[in-house]
Amino acid sequence: MIGLARSSLQYQPTQRDDDALRLALIRLAKQYGRYGYRKITELLHMEGWRVNHKKVERLWREEGLQLPQRHKKRKRLYHKGSSIIRLRPTHPNHVWAIDFVHDKLSNGRSYKMLTVLDEFTRQALAVVVRCLAPCVWATDQGFL
Repeated sequence: MIGLARSSLQYQPTQRDDDALRLALIRLAKQYGRYGYRKITELLHMEGWRVNHKKVERLWREEGLQLPQRHKKRKRLYHKGSSIIRLRPTHPNHVWAIDFVHDKLSNGRSYKMLTVLDEFTRQALAVVVRCLAPCVWATDQGFL
């Protein structure tokens, strides 16, 4: 008579209470802190909830849940796949480290030092100093 289908006229929508779902969502989000709403949806399915992922996402946003910020990974000192293989020192005189240090004297002349360190004991094994510019003060006194 009025142009409506009988199926739509007789449909009675069910009122669903989302409070229990919200509590389960918050409980799982606290328990699994690194999981997002997609993984929480899978866990809800395992617990027996028949819920759509879109509804979980909507409740996730309404509750203000979010993942903690990721921290940058610290790079390891000793890489497994690097082309230069660094050994971890296990005893004294096992691994030595060498380095050049440049500096200038108060009179403006530059010099270079070669330092040799034992990585296990962190002791300086040798420090060799050479002047780069002509060292007049050293040759006058007979050091060179």
